[in-house]
Amino acid sequence: MTVPHVPSRRAVLAGAFCSLMERPMTALAAPMSPVALPAELRTEMPQAQLIGQGTLRFFGLLVYEARLWSPQRLQPERYEQQPLALELTYARKLDGEAIAERSIAEMRRVAPFTDAQEKRWLATMKVAFPDVGANDRLLGLHNGQGDVRFFHNGRQTAHLTDREYARLFFGIWLSQQTSAPALRTALLGLGD
Repeated sequence: MTVPHVPSRRAVLAGAFCSLMERPMTALAAPMSPVALPAELRTEMPQAQLIGQGTLRFFGLLVYEARLWSPQRLQPERYEQQPLALELTYARKLDGEAIAERSIAEMRRVAPFTDAQEKRWLATMKVAFPDVGANDRLLGLHNGQGDVRFFHNGRQTAHLTDREYARLFFGIWLSQQTSAPALRTALLGLGD
């Protein structure tokens, strides 16, 4: 007699999050209000300025607020060649492994990559992205030359140097192939 497989609660939640990610999403520009430079940027990129900000929602539910920081105005078509930091402040609990897996799927929207790259990048992101709760912050810092570091609530969680990874990962939000074009517009400060 075989016992039917019952998925763990974590697997069910990750699956639910991934299925939500496949549904239409909306992004809105948030009003530009004075925002303090994140603590990790005070030492890593002290000259950074807020370029743009917005929110990501699924079926009206706020998932996170996003902010793009850079020491200079970004050229959208060359985002991967410029220093920048992307800060996400989560509004709800999400599984870190599901965030990593969804990031891979979104990176594939930007451009194709090999199975070997996927395996390496997914392993890094599973370390970089712990489970998050309301008000937790994840920040990705890119030096414009392929060096990427990740922080969770100000503490560094991962580091890699890979130009293609940097282009595809930050392309989730900044490339023209993004699944959230309104958020891209808001982050890059291209709106009214």
